[in-house]
Amino acid sequence: MAETDKTIRIGMIGTGQIGKSHLSRYEKIPGAEIVALADINEAEVKRVAEQYKVPHVYTDFRELLKRDDIDAVDVCLHNNFHRPMTVVALEAGKHVYCEKPMAGTYRDAQIMYETAQKTGRKLSIQLATLFEKETRVAKTLIDEGRLGQLYHARSTGFRRRGRPYVDGYGTPTFVQKRNSGGGALYDMGVYHIARMLYLLGNPAIERITGKTYQKTAIDAEREKTSGYDVEELGLGFVRLSNDITLDLIEAWAIHLDRFDGSVLVGSEGGIRLDPFGFFTNIGDLEVNSTVDLDRASYRWHNVRGVGDVYNSAQNHWIAALQGRVELLPTAEVALNTALISEGIYLSNELKREVTADEVRELSKSIGN
Repeated sequence: MAETDKTIRIGMIGTGQIGKSHLSRYEKIPGAEIVALADINEAEVKRVAEQYKVPHVYTDFRELLKRDDIDAVDVCLHNNFHRPMTVVALEAGKHVYCEKPMAGTYRDAQIMYETAQKTGRKLSIQLATLFEKETRVAKTLIDEGRLGQLYHARSTGFRRRGRPYVDGYGTPTFVQKRNSGGGALYDMGVYHIARMLYLLGNPAIERITGKTYQKTAIDAEREKTSGYDVEELGLGFVRLSNDITLDLIEAWAIHLDRFDGSVLVGSEGGIRLDPFGFFTNIGDLEVNSTVDLDRASYRWHNVRGVGDVYNSAQNHWIAALQGRVELLPTAEVALNTALISEGIYLSNELKREVTADEVRELSKSIGN
């Protein structure tokens, strides 16, 4: 069997809402085989194993990691548990695919990254937006020089009333800092901020200023039972290297109908991601262009022969482990995203701009 056809045998830690989503995706990926599941909820992990026809189950993830027939581990736990599980798995010689955000604090994310470097194992963070058609088209335009010198980006994420649990879905752990580390910035903001950093070339972070809010009314009973102590709205302004800036707004709940989509601008052109548009000037002409995203995807698959390696974050992960594609730098981008998010929290607390070095110095490990 050629190395590129190798079946990747996976152990999954966590079989909750996100774990089930990952399992459903793996079912559709040739070359991915789920060998074992681990979860402290014995009844649920057995039920999920039966549903997805997974042969081995554990209530102690350490027992799963002892298996020598597992190539990689997929970590699907609440944010503050990402670091301990990932580090142990990497040290056990497994490659790790971890649900976003990278961790509950920048320091824990940094420990994960450093451990992957030390052990020589692959670490990928589930950044689904890097594999969306809009992102891939934007990257193509940037790589071809159509935007010229990039100098500013805006990251936006909008929900009108989309707070986990308090607005009707998910569990209270999503809105409790002791489990999730943060709110809107960690839940959805990571997708949008990471995408903009990736398109900008993941420049170094220099200074951050930000503010967070929790103001929108909550159902009285849900407020009482949720333990809701994270932000529903996060705002920030980030100074990056190479004379680049980034501003951002991420809402779980806000009294508006929408935000305009995220944008990037350069000396020769600009891009809006949703709805997708490319803007440039040709002499005296101001040109506003649309792109057929579906036809671009068709040509990537059927003319360029790219195949499935960018279809999703999990498709890409499996393809990278099979040696069919170089792994995108999701861990590096997620690490910088964590630095920005925690920088916003620190700026909010101190009521001033903070440096990236301050965030690094003050960030603490909270993983158990």
